[in-house]
Amino acid sequence: MRRKISIGLLIIVLGLGLSACQKKTQVKGVELEVAFSEPTLSDNLITDVEYKWKTTGEFVKFDKDFKVFVHFWHNTNMLLGDDYTPDIPTSKWEKGKEYTAKRKIYIPTFIDEFDPQFKGEETLRLSAGLYNPYDRTGQSEKEVLSKKLKVVPPPLGTPEVIFENGWYDLEVNPNSILKQWRWTHKDARCVIDNPKKDALLVIRGGVNFQAVKDQKITLKINDLVLDEFIATEELFEKTYNVKKEMLGDKNEFNFLISVDKPWIPAKVIPNSSDERELGVQVSFIYFR
Repeated sequence: MRRKISIGLLIIVLGLGLSACQKKTQVKGVELEVAFSEPTLSDNLITDVEYKWKTTGEFVKFDKDFKVFVHFWHNTNMLLGDDYTPDIPTSKWEKGKEYTAKRKIYIPTFIDEFDPQFKGEETLRLSAGLYNPYDRTGQSEKEVLSKKLKVVPPPLGTPEVIFENGWYDLEVNPNSILKQWRWTHKDARCVIDNPKKDALLVIRGGVNFQAVKDQKITLKINDLVLDEFIATEELFEKTYNVKKEMLGDKNEFNFLISVDKPWIPAKVIPNSSDERELGVQVSFIYFR
């Protein structure tokens, strides 16, 4: 399959940092290290990440509980975020301790290899620190770590997901939890490169509970039903370990998403003029 845009990139992290990295500690006695589960990362990739917080001898006990912010910036665009609440509240942190969090992140596709301005690599900036979730001034963020990550395109052979039929155009909203998504029609189809081996499939998306209740979502690979479910929350993420036998013998296979109850915004949302027949939101489909 001929690729029209890059399906990935590599983020090379050497020794948890590059020569261009710099740490900006604004919280006295607190340090942070970030490590990924793979030595190289690509966009359109799900990977484990470990955040290791260390308190030094200068640490002054917090009088409140902070949340962690983790932002990945491409120029002035925040490509993704991974904010979370520490398992051990920061008000209980003590001097000379380590507090570790292991999480998964999804790095979306953002490099266009065919852009005339592309010079073979890009740079992401990782910014992480602490903030008060109850502060409404927007001034409570305190950056602990700032790190530059070098980004290059991925190796050849990474399966590409092509949105064939039944998809609306990509929508982007940095303030939304999903950040970016495509709406499906009642039925939508992707064509995916067949790696001829077992692979991991992950789909993340959303449903509109106010518009339609108990909407059943069916996922198929070729003509075989992979799963049927009714989302119990507005956002859903499903993970499947797909056996190569299910993919068939062809160089590509079909991945289909169907809903039993499509809906039209203009008919259920006051003042809406949107006449599209919508199924579900799909933020990303990961297959590798």
